[in-house]
Amino acid sequence: MTPALWASKTGLDAQDMRMSVIANNIANVNTTGYKQSRGVFQDLIYQNVRQVGASSTQDTQYPSGLYLGTGVRVVATEKVYSQGSSVQTNNPLDVSIQGNGFFQVLKPDGTTAYTRDGTLQLNAQGQLVTSTGYTIQPPITVSSTATSVTIGSDGTVSAVLAGASAPTTIGSLTLASFINPAGLEATGSNLLVESAASGAPTVGTPGLNGLGTLLQGSVEQSNVNVVQELVSMIETQRAYEMNSKSIQTSDQMLGYLTQNL
Repeated sequence: MTPALWASKTGLDAQDMRMSVIANNIANVNTTGYKQSRGVFQDLIYQNVRQVGASSTQDTQYPSGLYLGTGVRVVATEKVYSQGSSVQTNNPLDVSIQGNGFFQVLKPDGTTAYTRDGTLQLNAQGQLVTSTGYTIQPPITVSSTATSVTIGSDGTVSAVLAGASAPTTIGSLTLASFINPAGLEATGSNLLVESAASGAPTVGTPGLNGLGTLLQGSVEQSNVNVVQELVSMIETQRAYEMNSKSIQTSDQMLGYLTQNL
């Protein structure tokens, strides 16, 4: 395969993968707490035909080298953790994070996962859980006799019990932060898990030590910008077409060469 054909082929693969990332972003435009992904590209190894700085004569050097690129590859899909807008739901158990941090949830296998999705509900035992039934950590149980639940900006959860006039504190929501949140591994169901790249979590009180605050009665929307994704989609389509055209042109050049030998 000629270098031009191979380089164009890697371009087709890269743009196809970029299109997959864009399609996933658009598909999750209404997913609560979803964070936009973007493809990270890197050029492949170069063929060094002539070394830069090589001697052109006894007393002179070439000011530039001769390198032939072999194409491109996608090396990563990186999450963009910009703040999504908050939407009022008036549901007292819905909570959005204003700033840095993740809710902690307990998975069925006993491991901890992290999420920005604050669509909380109560299970049969009165515990705060995610929409998929995973228990919020640390666990908070709301009594069946509670007439109202209040979640403060610092995560303090209080409830007014039947027959009482003053609220009673029943627990606190904490947030976890990471040195490199882009290193978290997405597992689906709005969940992320710790990896070697993300570093260990730092757990603290909302509003302190760089952690965001909580807003009750609202949820964080996806940070996907539909207009930006549509523009990226057009760019990807055009880049794919140009790589395809490069393959056609290289094939025509090879055909011309064989016909005239």
